[in-house]
Amino acid sequence: MEPLRLNRDADRFGRCRRESPPPRQIVAFGGGGFSMEARNPLLDQYVIALTGKSRPKVCFLPSASGDADHYIVRFYRAFSASVAEPSHISLFRRDSGVEDPREHLLDQDLIYVGGGSVISLLGVWRAHGLDTALREAWEAGVILCGLSAGSLCWFEEGVSAFHAKPARVRGLGLLPWSNSVHYGAEPDRQAAYRRYLSEGMCPGYAAQDGAALHFVGPTLARVVSSRREARAYRLDCVEGEVTETLIEPEYLGARGRIEESGAQLSYRPIVAA
Repeated sequence: MEPLRLNRDADRFGRCRRESPPPRQIVAFGGGGFSMEARNPLLDQYVIALTGKSRPKVCFLPSASGDADHYIVRFYRAFSASVAEPSHISLFRRDSGVEDPREHLLDQDLIYVGGGSVISLLGVWRAHGLDTALREAWEAGVILCGLSAGSLCWFEEGVSAFHAKPARVRGLGLLPWSNSVHYGAEPDRQAAYRRYLSEGMCPGYAAQDGAALHFVGPTLARVVSSRREARAYRLDCVEGEVTETLIEPEYLGARGRIEESGAQLSYRPIVAA
């Protein structure tokens, strides 16, 4: 099958033209980043480079894990002071970590959402008004990214399998598509996604671990990967038949890939916890 060809309007290597209004960007990982690829920083380097800053402000939202301490510690180790100005917002603790979550999110260059339960994540965000604040940040040009639950949350719909049985979940709807993560690694989720599409779920995208979908506005601008073998797919349902179209990613480990982005990076990956 012929691989899907993507929109190339964005500048090469992830730097998008800074216009007025600024581009609305979301990078949705199928799986990967500092919490899954301790010795492979390529996806994290990619989203840092998108900011165009040598030391961007990066806020971590560990809501899907219930603000697990070990997850927050690993974030600060990965996004050290030499790489970024790191911060986090906790919604399950008495101390949120910041004085005004909305104001803090709007002041960031990159918001990074961790994995876990997307149902819990969406519930606590809506209870605290972060769903509205995140939309504001996105519309203002703050880059949004995340893996697993932190990927599913941005879409109209997604397939969650956190509690074992795959379930159809409605996300924030910033992206008018459906989404499935960890594609290929979880056969039950993959089968459920195809079934939901046949039952009327909107068309969308699936990404394997190590692959990331980079959207500019509602449009998929490119797919990148931290692993040579990682793949992504576009899924549609036409007259009751689900079709799956391969999207060949751009491998970030190719020689000179990150350096040519122009970002000044001194990323230090963490060791496995």
